[in-house]
Amino acid sequence: MSIGTEWLNAFPIRPATEAVDALCESWEQLARRRLPGFHPGMKEPDLTRVLKAHVESVTARNRGLLGMWAAESVINVLDPVTAVIREERRNDIVYGWNDETVGLQLVFEFKKMSCSARDRRHYLGPKGMERFVTGIYSRNQAVAAMVGMLLEPANKVVPPLRVELSKRAVIARLRLRRFANGATVDRPSILFTQADFDTEHHRDPSLAPSHGTIRVAHMFLAFAYAASQQSGKARRKRAKAQRSSVSLKSSGKVKN
Repeated sequence: MSIGTEWLNAFPIRPATEAVDALCESWEQLARRRLPGFHPGMKEPDLTRVLKAHVESVTARNRGLLGMWAAESVINVLDPVTAVIREERRNDIVYGWNDETVGLQLVFEFKKMSCSARDRRHYLGPKGMERFVTGIYSRNQAVAAMVGMLLEPANKVVPPLRVELSKRAVIARLRLRRFANGATVDRPSILFTQADFDTEHHRDPSLAPSHGTIRVAHMFLAFAYAASQQSGKARRKRAKAQRSSVSLKSSGKVKN
């Protein structure tokens, strides 16, 4: 069954777009060179706390954004009868905004991403994208964002992820809905220009907005200097291989 976008008419796309623009600007400023407090070797929560602090205190302030930013904010599921907390989770970064008629809680879930199958499983799994499907993230929200923090070039990381999202088992587990063309990935994103693609997922009524699905924008942010370092490593590796080949030929160990 294909899905429409009628719900988007009521979604506060302007403040959501402003939040994404601000977050990406902060990332660009922090990731243009290696900083002691922001680099690929750091753990995901440490990176997102620094990013949240920068976007809140620098970029959002410069842009005049009026919403609220939070990092590692706690969300709980409470049993009203026993007063026991049944589940607790922490969002990476959340942008909250509201006016007289509508509110927004835009959750950004960050994952470090290489081209390894392990990272793809982590991105799509119970501690990643599943949190927006069967988990308690973004309850009653129409839109959320997955953000891949790239450890390798995007052209090596993102295409295999899109392929993974077309597999039958993944479609079933993530409750993926098909778009008008039959695909489970909508590319380019209709939400944010910085996103590579969108996916849409059916959610249980207790978690879903009124139209029954959540649309997830998938963004991929790079450490600018890491790509140039990788290019340098690749050049050095090729040069070393060439020198080894020349050395073997000159020694007579390789037959022409």
